[in-house]
Amino acid sequence: MSKILVVDDESWLREMIRLALQQRGYEVIEACDSADSVAKAREHLPDLILCDVNMDRAGAGYSILSKLRGDAPTAAIPFILMTGLADAVGMRHGMELGADDYLPKPFTIDALYAAVDARLKKVNVVRQEAEKKLADLRENLSMMLPHELRTPLNGILAYGEMLVADSETLPPSEIAEMGQVIYDSGKRLERLIENFLIFAQLELLGSDPQKLHSLLRKQTMAPANLIEQQAREQAQQAHRPADLTLELTEVPVPMSEEYLVKIVGELVQNAFKFSSANTPVRVALVNNSPDTVMLSVADCGRGLSNEYIQKIGAYMQFDRKMHEQQGLGLGLTIAKRLTELHGGTLTIQSEQGVGTVVTVKLPKVLEN
Repeated sequence: MSKILVVDDESWLREMIRLALQQRGYEVIEACDSADSVAKAREHLPDLILCDVNMDRAGAGYSILSKLRGDAPTAAIPFILMTGLADAVGMRHGMELGADDYLPKPFTIDALYAAVDARLKKVNVVRQEAEKKLADLRENLSMMLPHELRTPLNGILAYGEMLVADSETLPPSEIAEMGQVIYDSGKRLERLIENFLIFAQLELLGSDPQKLHSLLRKQTMAPANLIEQQAREQAQQAHRPADLTLELTEVPVPMSEEYLVKIVGELVQNAFKFSSANTPVRVALVNNSPDTVMLSVADCGRGLSNEYIQKIGAYMQFDRKMHEQQGLGLGLTIAKRLTELHGGTLTIQSEQGVGTVVTVKLPKVLEN
């Protein structure tokens, strides 16, 4: 049963609204002034608030709305303002404060039902979507995290144990091979931990204006060599150096060298990971327009469906049962988040069986 808080200083109107909503099966809580309404909203955490604009003082409803929007437990509660003075200026002010709807007085019972049902229906849709995303996240984490941690760790422990037990009898070639497996497994764990920490750092940056401003002031004035080095490193790690093609224009990028290298590394690694040997991976940096610079990474791999592109996010992998993958799906999310924090856009064009093009567009560095 949904709970609705009705706030109005006229007792007869509160009673009418209460009776009407109770007939529809809603639980109704009443408040008669600003202090009472805020206290009851925090105590009961209703599913919806209906609040008069002018009560114990003019604009009291706006003050209530502002207080509740500034309090984390009540910030997301749908809020409908009721007023007999529904002028454009007042409505805009209410919407700027976070009101979800207006219900002009006098209103009919049908209008009341329509406003309430519409808001609660929207809340249910948002809640269902959030629950589905949470369920998907739980499923992906439960399936992937143990695998991603244990696979390289098992390699490290198994070969380490063999080296400790049999080092005196093993030929140098086998020792070197085991050492290589241990090194590769360690690098895989290192990358997993690094991506997790960067992802957490970026989430914190988005809520810290001072640090974000400092980040956005950094630039890479000569990015071509950095991009080439990182792309060739990824190609070498994939044992496909001949498949890499580069088209790099020396154009300044409004991003630190560290983050630019991170974006290039993640996008190029994915391009090699999801395409076959002897197919090209193209990396380009070009002047896209008078206002933007464009970095693109293209492959001729298996591609993604539109449905999968819409679902791309942290801890998300695709077709895990059909294709072996490494990583938690954080790399592309990190690249997208970094691009957006720097005022740019990351887009994906993909066709299954044909390939994928990931494009990063960033504003050009302003000349002094």
